[in-house]
Amino acid sequence: MVMNDKSSDQEINQFNQLADRWWDPNGPMKPLHRLNPLRTSYINTRHPLAGKKVLDVGCGGGLLSEAMAQAGASVTGIDLSFDLIAAASGHAKEQGLTIDYHQRRVSEQASQDTRFDVVTCLELLEHVNDPKTIIEQCAQCLKPGGSLFVSTLNRHPRAFLLGIIAAEYVLNLVPKGTHHYKQFIKPSELNHYAEDAGLEREDIKGFQYHVSTQDFSIDGDLRVNYIAHFVRPKEHA
Repeated sequence: MVMNDKSSDQEINQFNQLADRWWDPNGPMKPLHRLNPLRTSYINTRHPLAGKKVLDVGCGGGLLSEAMAQAGASVTGIDLSFDLIAAASGHAKEQGLTIDYHQRRVSEQASQDTRFDVVTCLELLEHVNDPKTIIEQCAQCLKPGGSLFVSTLNRHPRAFLLGIIAAEYVLNLVPKGTHHYKQFIKPSELNHYAEDAGLEREDIKGFQYHVSTQDFSIDGDLRVNYIAHFVRPKEHA
């Protein structure tokens, strides 16, 4: 979920502290537990995962990695947090899942020969100082014709109100200080990063949180959380 090349030590330490409760569905990662089935379904619908090689960049404690492995993918998960990688590895072992976890930068992964059918980079870009470089490195990890899925928060007033004020200070959905508004990314900016990396956008959708049900839905409203699907054209082989 978090941490990569341009993340600060302070942010890494903050998420390290969540490692022991990452898999508690009623703990500090409760929103991710609620969101995970929706984002996994979106990915699997647009690029079926069964039999595919998948890289989960900023995998955190492994929520998405495990869901994609259960969908039939061969998953590699990378993160800079040693504690989160340990939590992810331990939970996967308990579930009888084989997932290749590494404490590794995405730049290090991109320098290797292995290329993937699908790369996911979810809830990461709003925690790094150079999201453009992260997108470039994710693109380098893709096979021609492969898919990159990115989700993040829009730098929109509604995202400030709901993603920070409401989520962190009113509803206590996530720990205080998790997000910084200046690091939120407009969809147009994400498009430019992807285009510069040689990718083409296939789709974009918004995630909406419903306080009454404490659940999420997906629609065309991009003002808060959104997820985008990009493809590396085959002619870029």
